[in-house]
Amino acid sequence: MSGFSNKPKILRGAFVEYGLSVPPLFVVFQFNPDQLSRSRSLSFSAPNKDISGSEDGLRKFHKTNSLLVIQKNQQVTVNEETISFDLRLDATDSLDKGETTGHFGIAPELAALEMMAHPKEEVGVGAALGSLLRSDDGYSFTKKQNPPMVLFIWGIKRVLPVNINSLSISETEFSTWLNPVRAEISVSLSVIEGKNTPYTYSKVMQEAMALLNLSNITKMANVVIPG
Repeated sequence: MSGFSNKPKILRGAFVEYGLSVPPLFVVFQFNPDQLSRSRSLSFSAPNKDISGSEDGLRKFHKTNSLLVIQKNQQVTVNEETISFDLRLDATDSLDKGETTGHFGIAPELAALEMMAHPKEEVGVGAALGSLLRSDDGYSFTKKQNPPMVLFIWGIKRVLPVNINSLSISETEFSTWLNPVRAEISVSLSVIEGKNTPYTYSKVMQEAMALLNLSNITKMANVVIPG
């Protein structure tokens, strides 16, 4: 027996469609991304005012010497969180095996991922053509149907409902049947926040992590806070 018996199990990230569908949509990451980029913007304003920089905005608080008064009166608009990362798929080691990847490369994974960005009404060639060619205004290529609901699963602490904002797929190697066997995928997501169960679960886990940070409170002794 080789290796270490206590080697930790590496969890895989994944996209999983929320709810049952035919075909079921899921993509387990073959290689976890090396980096996640998360971004959230906030806008601050005085009550019922804009933040254009005029005296009607937050500048009217400049003469206030109490931060608690400012905190109590200013308002904030919290915009949705966006997540972006790169995925890598590689089936070159399976080309000589009698597995599905040996025949089709990474085409099944790419197909499932792309279907997550398409409206669910687009099932079958006829339905897809109909949605492309018919609209109330005549011919249109705009898709306005409901997209699949996708969960982005990243470990046990983050199970986030997301919209796929964009997919950029670079197929870099192909089999003799011209099936892709290597690809780099850039993904951009926006988190669907609110009282839905997956987001609430992830928010509770985030709050639990913040409580664990209390173990670092002794480090505050080395911080100077003006009175």
